[in-house]
Amino acid sequence: MGKSARTAKAASGKRAAGPKVQIGAIPYRHRPDGAVEIMLVTTRETQRWIVPKGWPIRGLKGYEAAAREAMEEAGLLGEIGKKPVGRYTYWKRRTRDFVLCKVRLYLLAVKDQLPTWPEQEQRRCQWFTQADAADLVDEPALGAILRGLKFKSP
Repeated sequence: MGKSARTAKAASGKRAAGPKVQIGAIPYRHRPDGAVEIMLVTTRETQRWIVPKGWPIRGLKGYEAAAREAMEEAGLLGEIGKKPVGRYTYWKRRTRDFVLCKVRLYLLAVKDQLPTWPEQEQRRCQWFTQADAADLVDEPALGAILRGLKFKSP
């Protein structure tokens, strides 16, 4: 770090901000033939395929917040795993800038989809094979996590 950078940092009294934490769900189901499908949702702004994710929610554990995001973004209900199955980092696009985010992912065994949900008019959601879901997401680390997941038979 150069002298001017150290001086500016000392004057501001601030440290460089680390990544912001997000939580996400990987919603999955087994088809009758035993194959696994993963539901992806689109982002509101750019319509890119992602897994349901968002900011931590005060008063909820990470896995509970992940289940809430899946319900709000895709109307999904099911059994959420209590331990993260993976983590990845990405740059979140905002109106005027980008924010580095670290996402903790939890598996959601989907049992049902509500007829209506809060973000239904803002996003599309669709079931994909595990391989297709891994290929469709933009973040390479998320794709690698999706591709590497092992699911127990139903």
